[in-house]
Amino acid sequence: MTEPLTMIALASFGLVALSIAVFATLKGWQGWLELRRLELTGNRPQERSPAYERIEIADLKERIRKLESIAACVDL
Repeated sequence: MTEPLTMIALASFGLVALSIAVFATLKGWQGWLELRRLELTGNRPQERSPAYERIEIADLKERIRKLESIAACVDL
């Protein structure tokens, strides 16, 4: 009598585990598709202010200066 109940319990636990795994996989797949959709549509360059451009250029010049000093073996 306990043998059929054990098999039914094991089968139901297996079905629940399979359902959880399928749900998690589908949720991950939807997240991955949403990420790809955002990569395709959301990477449009935004309008930047002239002040932001000047700050960015100054930052790049500072990086170049540091790289040149490293290349010349000079400590900062």
